[in-house]
Amino acid sequence: MLNNRPLALVTGASSGIGYHLAKCCALNGFNLLVVANEPFIEESAKSLRALGVDVVAVQADLSTSEGVAKTYEAARGRPIAALLANAGRGLGKGFLDQDFSAARHVIDTNISGTLELIHRVGREMRALNGGRILITGSIAGFTPGTFQAVYNGTKAFVDSFAVALRHELSHSGISVTCLLPGLTDTLFFERADLMDTQMGQSENKADPAEVAQAGFDAMMKGESHIITGAANKVQAMLANVMPADLLAERHRAQAFPGSGIP
Repeated sequence: MLNNRPLALVTGASSGIGYHLAKCCALNGFNLLVVANEPFIEESAKSLRALGVDVVAVQADLSTSEGVAKTYEAARGRPIAALLANAGRGLGKGFLDQDFSAARHVIDTNISGTLELIHRVGREMRALNGGRILITGSIAGFTPGTFQAVYNGTKAFVDSFAVALRHELSHSGISVTCLLPGLTDTLFFERADLMDTQMGQSENKADPAEVAQAGFDAMMKGESHIITGAANKVQAMLANVMPADLLAERHRAQAFPGSGIP
């Protein structure tokens, strides 16, 4: 019976890593509540239903409390066994050249909305003495993001928050896992206006399906975190020993507007 399956809530699920996280959940016995701030979430939900699971799709802006409430209420009282908090926004170019409303939207999506949803679902999980939370952070959080300062700053927050929350909940029956991808072949770079940069033009982006599978597996094992890809693991190690100024200059070379144009 479909109704007897546990429910997974996946945000940012219309494409990229989020869609493939939802697919992993569907292939492993979860019904789905999938959310994104775009109409395409309905097409994604249709594709996921073809896997033989119950799927509820919600179009909501998770940068707002109203969007978070709409998402949470769509569960209709069903307990959420797994929360895969993947929704996120990026933004390229220099901070002073950005429209501040766009910068605020990145902050409100990546931090405020993500935390509010985790707070709501996490309290429910705690009352039921169990659950799984996967938070999509980024290795970008290890580096001062020259020409991506707001995005990298939000990911530094999320990466740190995930570890802290894990230890707060260590005796609760709730596992918290942080997925730490690097450059991944998704719509992120187009949406963040980074297609004219070296990182936007890079041909070494990871397959989002492989990233999602690694994150899902780590969540199911209750692991603390997973850095996907050997090169990203090396980059994370270097970030721990290189001076912040050098890291910032290296990031400049990759994210400077026009750096990807021959």
